[in-house]
This record gives sequence, structure tokens and C-alpha cells, in this order.
Amino acid sequence: MLVLMYIKTYETDTSKLVAVCDSELIGKTAIEAGMRLEISEEFYKGELVDASQVKFALQMANTANIVGKRSIEAAISCQAIDQDSVIMIEGIPYALMVRM
Repeated sequence: MLVLMYIKTYETDTSKLVAVCDSELIGKTAIEAGMRLEISEEFYKGELVDASQVKFALQMANTANIVGKRSIEAAISCQAIDQDSVIMIEGIPYALMVRM
């Protein structure tokens, strides 16, 4: 079974931000310890892709918002982030990637 994630890219002249999330998380909001994670369709719901496409997009990005177990695993496997940068918000893994 092919498991898909949503990816949406935002570009300017100088930077590229990629928003990635596991497909089943769209529309959810997680709140824990004063943190709020809103996984909105507007921000995250772009193209449905597989892990290889997520890895490629992350390698081309300057920054990324990454939400969900599969999305985080894809980001770790291509060394976009490391496990230490992942936080859990109401059981949902989340990471921010920034390249200088």
C-alpha cells in the first residue's frame, strides 16, 4: 500500500519553504503544554506525494515545517533533520528545519 503525505511549497526570490504532513492529519489541531499545532489545509494541503518526493523537496528547501510520523521519518532519512529536533505535541511529531 502506498502511503502518502501532503507537500506544499512556498517560494520567494531568496528562499524556499516546504510544508509537509501525513495525509490523515490535515484539519487537526493539537494543543499541549502551551503549544498549539494547527495542521490546516490552507498551509499544508498541496500535492499528495510519497516519501521519495518528500525527501527530494526537503533537500531543495531552506526551511520546512514537518508534521507526522511518516513525514518526520522521511526527513530524518534524508538528513534534513535529526531525531533531537523533533518535539511531540499531543502525540503528533513536529519539526522545523532551517538551513542557513
